[in-house]
Amino acid sequence: MKSTQRAVVLLSGGIDSATSLYIAVKKYSVTAVTFVYNGIAKKELVSARAIANSVNVEEHRLVRLPDMREAQDIQSSVFANMPPTYIPMRNSIFYSFAGSIAEEKNASVIIGGHINGDELLFKDATKSFFRQMQRLIWESSDLLRNNRTRILTPLSRLRKYQVVKKAVYLGVPLHSTWSCHKDGREHCWECDGCLSRIEAFSTAGIRDPLKNTKS
Repeated sequence: MKSTQRAVVLLSGGIDSATSLYIAVKKYSVTAVTFVYNGIAKKELVSARAIANSVNVEEHRLVRLPDMREAQDIQSSVFANMPPTYIPMRNSIFYSFAGSIAEEKNASVIIGGHINGDELLFKDATKSFFRQMQRLIWESSDLLRNNRTRILTPLSRLRKYQVVKKAVYLGVPLHSTWSCHKDGREHCWECDGCLSRIEAFSTAGIRDPLKNTKS
């Protein structure tokens, strides 16, 4: 029987967060949170809605952050070595909002779909970051501190291909997920997001439902 405890799950349109959502709904009453920011692919929002609608979530909330900008839109050499889709302080902002919603919902956990390897590129995806962020939300809220509300990253030990296998096992609608960094009707199959997806499905030995004859 599912617990009456509540969870806030950060949900994009991608495979990792969708898999985390499917893990969470088995144990918690879930509020899924999708962030809408400058540069996000429209199909990613479509995918997030489809994924949230595919399971029994208590609420799917869209949080609009129109002033957040991607590195490719910022005229600064500081971000020259970062992916074009990098957003400064992204997870600090996302988890602060998630903490606010967790307090509102009296949630026991906040769940993010971070996987093994994310921490090599992003400082705000390390174990240290999440420990400090958890302490911060406890300092910010008596309720969250008294509840000992935790930040969980259930996929943090898994590589992308392992997440794909777990998604298939859980019945995640992979045909509804979106991995492309470009804004179009179909995946471009050339950007970093698409290439990562191709490699993950190939290594997992699983056919990607979004790909037909493309290699």
